[in-house]
Amino acid sequence: MPILRVRDLMTADVFTIRSDESIQALQDLMNEKFIRHVPVVDDEGALVGLASDRDLLRQAQLADATLPLSARREVMNAAKVIDIMTADVATVDVEASVAEAAAVMLDNKYGCVPVLEEGLLAGILTEADFVRHVADTEGEDS
Repeated sequence: MPILRVRDLMTADVFTIRSDESIQALQDLMNEKFIRHVPVVDDEGALVGLASDRDLLRQAQLADATLPLSARREVMNAAKVIDIMTADVATVDVEASVAEAAAVMLDNKYGCVPVLEEGLLAGILTEADFVRHVADTEGEDS
């Protein structure tokens, strides 16, 4: 049985954001696309960090709940992705085995791991990708 590689499971068409964009833009992207993780890239497509729904939740907990909704939205527009993202995120290469990628995710307590090819973002491997693979594999066996 051939070794399953990250490229076989990853999501290649990944939504990204730049670090200088607002937290509100991040939240809007996540809500619109129904995603929980967004790689943060520079103008050349190089990975500079990762933002997650947990980062947004942490930011929301810091916001003053007594503020009116419009004022909270202003705060979210003023704050930048760089302020909440994880900058030194572990990554895997597209040719890594899925076992290696799973170990990176478990060791770092990540819900996903950015995937690089020749130093640039090639995709993202999420818990949902693993679940989809198992569901597809089990479906073939029945």
